[in-house]
Amino acid sequence: MSRLAKLLQQEEFVVTAEINPPKHACPESIKCQAEYISRYVDALNITDCSTAVVRLSSIAAGFHVLSCGVELIIQMTCRDRNRIAMQSDLLGAYSLGMRNILCLSGDHQKFGNHPTAKNVYDLDSIQFIYYLNRLQTEKIFFSGESIKENVPHFFIGAVINPFADPREFQVIRLEKKIRAGAKFIQTQCIFDLEGFADFMEQVEWRGLHQKTHILAGVAPLKNYRVAQYMQNNVPGIVVPDKVTNRMQRAVHPAREGIAICVEQIKRIREMKGIKGIHIMAMGWVEVIPEIVSRAGLYPRPKIN
Repeated sequence: MSRLAKLLQQEEFVVTAEINPPKHACPESIKCQAEYISRYVDALNITDCSTAVVRLSSIAAGFHVLSCGVELIIQMTCRDRNRIAMQSDLLGAYSLGMRNILCLSGDHQKFGNHPTAKNVYDLDSIQFIYYLNRLQTEKIFFSGESIKENVPHFFIGAVINPFADPREFQVIRLEKKIRAGAKFIQTQCIFDLEGFADFMEQVEWRGLHQKTHILAGVAPLKNYRVAQYMQNNVPGIVVPDKVTNRMQRAVHPAREGIAICVEQIKRIREMKGIKGIHIMAMGWVEVIPEIVSRAGLYPRPKIN
C-alpha cells in the first residue's frame, strides 16, 4: 500500500497538492518546490502536460521528485496515449517506485501550445480506471492477456468537477468512476461552498462517500484579476461574487486570497464525507506551508 492509502485507511484527514513539471529538461526547479513543501503534504501530484502544454514527462519528473522523499501521485491522461502506451508507462512508473495514479481524460489539445496536434482518447477516463483496476485484481493486461509475474498495484484515483455542465450528471459520473475502481477522488477547486455542500448531500444520499475517499480541491487566489478570470472564463468553476468582491476590496489581495483559502479549508473539514483537501496553488507553491499551518493541518500525521 502507498503511504497515502495507509493514511486514508487510518482515517486521517490528508493533504495533497500539485506542481507542474517545467517546460524544459532540467529537473532542479521541481525538486526545489517538492523539497520546500514536503513536510506539509502527504502526497504530491505531478501533472501530465496540464492544459495540453508540453512539459517534462510526469513520470520522469516524478522520478526526480522521489529523491526528495515525497510521496507521489502521478497523473496520466488519455489524451496522448493509446492503451499500449498507457500500460507501458504504468509498468515503467511502478518499476520506479510510484504507487499512486490519477486517471484523467486530459484537457483538449486546442487549449494548449499545439492546437493542431491529433489527440488519441483510445480510452476515456472511466474505461482507463476500469481496465487498470482489472489489471491489478485479475492480473491481466487490458487485452485480457495474463500477466505472469510482478503485477503492479496502484492506489487508483480519479477527478470530478461538481460544477461541470450538465451539473446534474456529475454525481452519476462520480458513481461510475467509483464502480470502475477509483479508490480516491480529487475535485476541481471549490469556491462555492454552498453549492459544494449540495453536491456532497447527493453523494451522501447515494452512499458514495463510504465507497471512496473524497479530497476537496482548493486554490488560493493571488489577486482580483485571477479571481475575475476564473469567475468569467474557466468552465466548471463557480466563483461567487462575495469572493471576487473581497479580493477587489482587499488592501493586500494576496493575503486576502490566502485567508479565503484557509477559511474554505476549515469549512470543508466540517462536511461529512470529505477525507482531505487537494491544494492547487497555480504556480504559487510557496504559500502552501502557510495555508496548511493556518488551517491547523500541520504537522502531518504519521503511519501507525
